Amino acid sequence: MFSELAEQTQGAVSVIKFVNIRETGGWSQDAKNASPKIAALLAATHLPEPDPVPVVTYKSQGKLLILGAMDEAERAAALLSDVLDVSIFAHGPGSAGGAQTRRYPVLAGRITGLSGWLGAFDVSWDDNNPINLDLCTRCNACVEACPDNAIGLDYQVDLSLCQSHRACVKVCQSAGAIDFGRDAVAHTERFDLVLDLRPASASPTFNQHATPQGYARWDGKDLKTLLDLRELVGEFEKPKFFTYKQKLCAHSRNETVGCKACIDICSAEAISSDKSRQQIKVNPNLCVGCGACTTVCPSGALTYGYPKASEQGQKIKTLLSTYAAAGGQEAVLLLHSQGAGQALIGELGRAAQLRVAQGVPARVIPMGLWHTASLGLEVWLSAVAQGANQVVVLITAEEAPQYAEGLQAQMAVAQGILNGLGYTGTHFKLIHETTPLGLDAALQALSGTRQKIPAEAARFAVAPEKRATLELALDHLMAFAPALSEAASPPVSKAMQAIALPATGSPLGSLVVNKESCTLCLSCVSACPASALQDNPQLPQLRFIEKNCVQCGLCVSTCPENAITLAPRLLLTPERKQAVVLNESQPFACVRCHKPFGTLKAIEAMLGKLAGHSMFQGEALERLKMCSDCRVIDMFSDAKEARIDDVPGGKKRP
Repeated sequence: MFSELAEQTQGAVSVIKFVNIRETGGWSQDAKNASPKIAALLAATHLPEPDPVPVVTYKSQGKLLILGAMDEAERAAALLSDVLDVSIFAHGPGSAGGAQTRRYPVLAGRITGLSGWLGAFDVSWDDNNPINLDLCTRCNACVEACPDNAIGLDYQVDLSLCQSHRACVKVCQSAGAIDFGRDAVAHTERFDLVLDLRPASASPTFNQHATPQGYARWDGKDLKTLLDLRELVGEFEKPKFFTYKQKLCAHSRNETVGCKACIDICSAEAISSDKSRQQIKVNPNLCVGCGACTTVCPSGALTYGYPKASEQGQKIKTLLSTYAAAGGQEAVLLLHSQGAGQALIGELGRAAQLRVAQGVPARVIPMGLWHTASLGLEVWLSAVAQGANQVVVLITAEEAPQYAEGLQAQMAVAQGILNGLGYTGTHFKLIHETTPLGLDAALQALSGTRQKIPAEAARFAVAPEKRATLELALDHLMAFAPALSEAASPPVSKAMQAIALPATGSPLGSLVVNKESCTLCLSCVSACPASALQDNPQLPQLRFIEKNCVQCGLCVSTCPENAITLAPRLLLTPERKQAVVLNESQPFACVRCHKPFGTLKAIEAMLGKLAGHSMFQGEALERLKMCSDCRVIDMFSDAKEARIDDVPGGKKRP
């Protein structure tokens, strides 16, 4: 009503915003204590809208392909053909077969490919059946004449039943639609929309959790699916949800693959590897904006674009600071989706109003996200640093299974950091609920634990770069860490100044180098995308800055000696930000000119491997101890070395 009145008011320029303080605060048995939360929710509405981002455009003319049995496909087509241009790809007759009147173009054969998105679905198939559906008049003469019952009411021959009587060919002479000698023809056609009535196991099909826009499955009952398809005619836009910085990406170097967390977690299969170009590729048309890839990316090469992490961080900071200023204590930040998650919280509020549930507790501050997987541990840790007692993520049936696994792994790392720093309690929790009463019980259970948080709330803002935000949060948490204070009991010993972290999902850690195996070839240095591994131009050294390491594993994959192992951890000493020497060796000097040209270990390893080779015996083996210049000089100054002019027929040099 307010929006309609605003549209009718001439000269109105102010934007009307709405915030739900009823189901989230007022309708609760804890409503009398909800004033700080309501103040926080109101304060967040005054924040500016997210900055605009580039958009992804779709164009659809309503050309629809229905895949399925003839009877079911024609039933669906009857509900859509007044708006959409329908074609049917028949997969058997179904229980009733096709109608005698052919109202829609019918395709058949073996589908060999199905790919694309709204406005650009490419379907390829082999027309490999003796009956040509373009010529078929559906007179049913072939169905009646076939003694093998090999022709159904989809007007295709089941070749596994056909015994080659060819009675069907005789009765179809006038139409000429049946020819057992015709070759299979490959076809490709583009459609704007696809409605799939086949089982999910059919191949090829879209089996990923997040199917492309414009593709829908229908069970024959839920009419909303068909109503949604009817609306997909015209031009559509969506935000480009991600930003990719290739120079930060830890996916590949020299065609060796390291991190592929984003590829593994993407529920839309929108991300693929392009290791030849040392990068990943994200298809913006397939991306659904879940942000899970940005959450698990250890380097920050993938960032969430709409809204940005800095904008979400500003909202969290506003919620927490306003809540604390209004007298609120032990704030719990509840992150939920704007779809099913928000609907579930609304149902809980209404259930509380009817006195069948307790409702959202006063200290629980809901915050809607486009998708719950779009924020990760650097923002969660920032929230704790800024005063959140707990960060809770609500997932429902709409999230892909791999999202829950990814979020749980991130929470395990974040919780390990806090507990290692002496912040006791459970600061992060993943709630998986689909019913209001289940959510009610889970939220009430949050009061069963007590958490330690920093004595002073942080004031920093979430930075656009993921690693910068993580460092800001860690610096604040370490500055007020109970385990690192002088009054810590027992005090932290030098032997325990690193916190071990889970191997899965940790963006922090060190490296363990086997000094016996390492030859200081430094191939790991060239592979490291984060400049964590470095050489020393003056000495044969392998140096390491732990703060830069993203635990991508490229160095492990690249090392020819298998001498490197990842060690996920958080180092608590200043050395974390300093270059330390992981391995070093004495330089090896050329035996002829005495110029250093390699390391002692590398030359010894080379000599050991080639000593038994027939090509490297005597003086040839000694030549391996020379620099590149001296090797050439020695070869041409050796009187015993065979020359071209010593060979019969060889041309003498002037």
